[in-house]
Parts: sequence; C-alpha cells; structure tokens
Amino acid sequence: MIGLIILIIVLAGMWKAFTKAGLQGWTALIPIYNVYLMITVLAKLSWWYILLLIIPIVNFFVVIKININIAKNFKISSPVLFGLGLTFLGFIFYPILGFGNYDFATGDEAEIID
Repeated sequence: MIGLIILIIVLAGMWKAFTKAGLQGWTALIPIYNVYLMITVLAKLSWWYILLLIIPIVNFFVVIKININIAKNFKISSPVLFGLGLTFLGFIFYPILGFGNYDFATGDEAEIID
C-alpha cells in the first residue's frame, strides 16, 4: 500500500516535470516512451543513449548522466547533486522537480555536456 502511494507521488512529479518541458503529462505514464522522452527532450541528449541503458554496468553511469542533464535543463543551481538525488532518491526528487519552482530551459539556455 505504501509502495503504491510512493509510485503515485513519483508519477505525479514526473507528470508535472514533463508538462514544464512542454510535453503532455500523460506521456510520463507510458513505460519505454517516457524514457525516450526523458533522454531526448528533458536531458537533451541523443536517442542512442537508450542503447547504452541495455549494457550492464554502463547503464548505471548513463542514468547518472541523464539525471544530471535533466537537472541542468531545469536550471537547478547544483545540478550534479540534484542529478544524484534523482538517481538514488527519485521518489523524493522527482516530486520536488515537478512541483517545485523550477523552469525548463528552452533552446540554448541550458549548458549541455555530451
């Protein structure tokens, strides 16, 4: 029961984060498509990062990079720490990202490191 409540809170946070990025919120609920959108739109990385998620051990570092880029694109002051929070404590940090006072950087506002 507690797990279901946490899942609903995380999905609500992701829904709001997708909405801030200009996407439709319901796309956060579709399993593989939401990962594609997180990589290409929220993190502003190439689509082939999805292929790196299939490789064991490499996927751990790729997820960290994706979350750090997401934090950068939401103009968070310390994106590395927030990205690590999204990686390891996503059930806390995704609602903070979605419901917090963070704006998504459109265009070249965010500094991306590929």
